[in-house]
Amino acid sequence: MIHIKKVSKSYDGGLSFSVKEVSLTVPEGETLVLLGSSGCGKTTLLKMINRLIEPSSGQINIDGQDIFSYDLVELRRLIGYAFQGVGLFPHMTVSENISVALKLMGEPRKKRRARANELLEIVNLNPDIYASRFPDELSGGQQQRVGVARALATHPKYLLMDEPFGALDAINRDAMQEELAVLREKISITIIFVTHDIFEAIRLGDEIAVMNRGHVEQIGTASELINHPQTNFVKNLFQTPLDQLKRYHEEVN
Repeated sequence: MIHIKKVSKSYDGGLSFSVKEVSLTVPEGETLVLLGSSGCGKTTLLKMINRLIEPSSGQINIDGQDIFSYDLVELRRLIGYAFQGVGLFPHMTVSENISVALKLMGEPRKKRRARANELLEIVNLNPDIYASRFPDELSGGQQQRVGVARALATHPKYLLMDEPFGALDAINRDAMQEELAVLREKISITIIFVTHDIFEAIRLGDEIAVMNRGHVEQIGTASELINHPQTNFVKNLFQTPLDQLKRYHEEVN
């Protein structure tokens, strides 16, 4: 379980805040989507969980333990991280990209290769075909699958995903959303997923946290946000395509 209590981030000594006193809990095995426009603080909040950004105040607990009590390497192994743009190493094969963290951990080559093949199977890429390819030989959707596989290489209990499908075209984006839904059934993992896309949030989130100017406006299921908005911001966010959203929510559930 991830528990965030009154977490804030300021870059100017408290004159302004990227994130302001955010509190939320992500139960084990569930997917929480952070939904909001650019600059609302969702990526900053995500990066504070694995200490890519240090919080200015507040507390983040993972499995009942403060993140600052973890060794940083141990914390990063516990939490996988997938992001938009993937960032695959162009001079490494797909197998080498997936297993790069395992190599840094000193795992033997045979074990690294076996884990890479296992993960390629999980993300629906045949290792016999793709393991020896290089990133520039892959489509955008295939590269993103490899990025997800790499994030899972160290058997993390948690997965942070920062708009991972944002650069994909509509067809590949839809396919990757479907793949993520299937992935959750294959492995037990807790996910925090950042997006600005309402439809993506509805499709993927067990719960959605709507963020605005560093604050969380409301946390709830898609149905609760659509039918029972608690603030004008949430109401306006879901109001414009309301009928379409309701139909979409019914279709994906």
